[in-house]
Amino acid sequence: MKIIYILLVSTLAISCKQDTKNNQSENSAIETKTEIVDNFDWLNGDWKRLNDKDGKETFESWTKISPTEFSGIGFTIQKGDTISLEKMQLRKANDKWSFFVQTHEERTPIEFKITEIRNNEFICINDSLDFPNQIKYWFEDEKLKANVSNEEMDIYFEFKKIK
Repeated sequence: MKIIYILLVSTLAISCKQDTKNNQSENSAIETKTEIVDNFDWLNGDWKRLNDKDGKETFESWTKISPTEFSGIGFTIQKGDTISLEKMQLRKANDKWSFFVQTHEERTPIEFKITEIRNNEFICINDSLDFPNQIKYWFEDEKLKANVSNEEMDIYFEFKKIK
């Protein structure tokens, strides 16, 4: 009887230890997935728009300030003059990411709440605006891509990294 009791306790202890290892592995996988998803490093660098209208050149430059903040600037040049300029920022506060845009006409940045984050992609929304009320950024085929849209219109951007 003593032997059966010892075997039962040993089996139970091994089983519990194995469950703990499995749970730790699952938790590690979840944490790793979160770290990957929560990573916007693919934005870093200087980018030139490939699908600009003739006579225009558009650029974006992104810098990682900290793990919870990225800073960007976008501008378009035509005939040697800067015809548009906007400052952008990705910020995480209270475990939520937001995308901020400030054009040269705006005194304060406009906030877009990030609603979806995947590896190398995010979508953000601000329903209080007429246009754009949705912005999407993603990295695909070594290119930075973006789309600004509302229900009636969208503008597609495709950038290549410049040195």
